[in-house]
Amino acid sequence: MLEKAYRGQCAAVKVHCTNEAERRKRGLTLFALALGSFCIGTSEFASMGILQLFSASLGIDIPTATNAIAAYAFGVVIGAPLVTLAAARLNRRTLLLCLMGLFILGNVLSAVATDLGTFAFARFISGMPQGAYFGAGAVVASYIVGPGHAGKAFALVMSGLTIATIIGSPLATFLGQSLGWRNTYFSVAAVAGLAFIALWTWVPRTQALQGGPVTQELASLRRPAVWAMMLVAALGVASIFAVYTFIGPFVTDLATLDQTWIPVALALFGLGMTAGNLIGGRLADSYPARGLVVGYGSALIVLSVLAAGGGNVWILMPALFGVGVTMMVAIPTIQVRLTRVAPEAPTLMGALNLAALNIANAIGAWAGSLTIAAGYGLLSAVWAGFGLTLLGLLVFALTLPKAPQPAPA
Repeated sequence: MLEKAYRGQCAAVKVHCTNEAERRKRGLTLFALALGSFCIGTSEFASMGILQLFSASLGIDIPTATNAIAAYAFGVVIGAPLVTLAAARLNRRTLLLCLMGLFILGNVLSAVATDLGTFAFARFISGMPQGAYFGAGAVVASYIVGPGHAGKAFALVMSGLTIATIIGSPLATFLGQSLGWRNTYFSVAAVAGLAFIALWTWVPRTQALQGGPVTQELASLRRPAVWAMMLVAALGVASIFAVYTFIGPFVTDLATLDQTWIPVALALFGLGMTAGNLIGGRLADSYPARGLVVGYGSALIVLSVLAAGGGNVWILMPALFGVGVTMMVAIPTIQVRLTRVAPEAPTLMGALNLAALNIANAIGAWAGSLTIAAGYGLLSAVWAGFGLTLLGLLVFALTLPKAPQPAPA
């Protein structure tokens, strides 16, 4: 569990639940929060699994269809800091319900979209709640479990994302293949409706969850180390999305497997991400930079293997697992370093971390689609990801000596 990756956000919560009846329901509260995380993760990653389906239905080619993937990412990039700051004074329970309602609306609009423009707009709306949801979730998780366990509690909430990559995205992709891609989004909206009911029922109604001003956190944006770390994340993590976005075509067009193997490939990638998350969490806890260097460096090796031999199923499947493992090793270190260079701004740093990762989403999908559209073949997307991760590693090497060293945990 990556409690230290979220310790900064959780430690900012000074008020904790003293109502014994509410504390007895804390497991249900955490489940409601995790269910919302699961829905958000499923919607984001399943879109890449059904890329071929909605591109064919909307009458566009695959490189053009990736604009919808990028639209979701831009929704997160814009929504994470903007909604976090705009709704800072709102009660966290009310905010969570509003965000889940907006997420449901975005997925319903995605399901009924008739062209790329309306579909991209719907995906943008779907992405906007993500950053603020996890920020509010950190507050509620910290409040309900009390001091000393908040990081573990929020890591449990974030496990909904992990489960989404292993089960949610593959299952939603299979559903789209069987019943049509629109039903993928209708299904996500339906499960999100259950999450809304769970949040309504099990998140405590209390003034203790009232928000407060976060304008003092804006001062942290003047620190070059914050922007350097965001650049390292946006560039380096982009290779995940340069690969994940095109898993469907890799499986069917390169490895010449039936489309029913796409959910299997997605699940393998998700398992790799889970394993990498655990390894990266331990490295982030103990070392200020090793997790990122090891993650990016080993990812470059796996990406080169995938790019060279991805047409062979016996290389493709293990390499997909390997990309998931190696890239996720780096991500906890990114979160920890952001929080430590601006410890007085945990809420904003959490939002900026998600924004950076979704800039990576947009850059990775865009770079891959650009090389494919230029006629260099599907595996050129992997080489595009390789180049971006290499650039991220070089930026980290150049900025590390200039950045202030994180304080010991």
